[in-house]
Amino acid sequence: MTPRTTRVVCLVRRPDGEPLPTDFSVEERPLPSLREGQLLVRNLYMSVDPSMRGRLESTEKHYTHNFTPGSPLDGRALGVVEESRCASVPPGTYVRHQLGWRERAVLDVADADGAGRIDPQLAPLPTWLGLLGQTGFTAYVGLTRIAELRPGDTVLVSAAAGAVGTAAGQFARMMGADRVIGTAGGPDKCALLVKEFCYDAAADHRAEPVRDALVRLAPDGIDVYFDNVGGEQLAAALHALRTGGRVALCGMMSQFGGDRRTVDINQLIQAVLKRLTLRGFIVRDHEDLRPEFEQRVAGWLAEGRVTARETVVDGLDNAAGALLSLLGGGNVGKMLVRLDGSH
Repeated sequence: MTPRTTRVVCLVRRPDGEPLPTDFSVEERPLPSLREGQLLVRNLYMSVDPSMRGRLESTEKHYTHNFTPGSPLDGRALGVVEESRCASVPPGTYVRHQLGWRERAVLDVADADGAGRIDPQLAPLPTWLGLLGQTGFTAYVGLTRIAELRPGDTVLVSAAAGAVGTAAGQFARMMGADRVIGTAGGPDKCALLVKEFCYDAAADHRAEPVRDALVRLAPDGIDVYFDNVGGEQLAAALHALRTGGRVALCGMMSQFGGDRRTVDINQLIQAVLKRLTLRGFIVRDHEDLRPEFEQRVAGWLAEGRVTARETVVDGLDNAAGALLSLLGGGNVGKMLVRLDGSH
């Protein structure tokens, strides 16, 4: 029998400045009855993503719809099918879907954003939301299709200790980059990038301007910039890029929140002088690459050539705190909330 209710995380109010714990609540909400072609899924892990910061705002300018005060949050999750009204997806199947931030969800299999099966024998469950999930896929698409990485390139990645950044550094190395440089906040994260995630060097953006650091770490310039931050770091990369350099514009975290420091748009003259290519992308437009990505990265994982790293917080009651920690740079690799301690 389908449970009548489930616990969900709701947005109480839009943040006034930076989000606070009181902007969120955990509530009991009704579950719809299961209809033909639907699944009841018990969520085991859910993804916490930087893009959620933009979705808390009122202006619709982000990757998908914004959250509504008084309503549940949503996002990428992974769970196990408890009940099924679809013969092709039996109970016990592990699936990824978009109805996270709740303990159980009723999914429509026919929905384009609905369930996608995963193989727990191929990789551990958390990896399917991280290195083999949307964040790893974002890094892969950005490097291959958007930046067109070539063997011998020097690559710069901003927010390199995050979920996309830790994947991008490793993938760049696997694809033949000659030198990989990252930016991160704090000496511990910078050291970890070099020790664990295939970076040759890292710049602490809290300790020195990134433009100055790049003069030291990449004196001959860079070929590719994978941008997760925008703002001052993007401007620094424009100055460091060689003629014909390529920029994959993935995210602009410096533009979210109350402290939105701007950079003079005249910096873009560098794109003209150096014949640069700057290309923005949203990963959902590139689903045709997913089979290639999963096969290739699963092989690297099996061979021990890349590392999957997650920061895991336990329990739905701590989910809002996990988001606030992520926005404050409290994660290394993928930030996840575990909803079932047995997995």
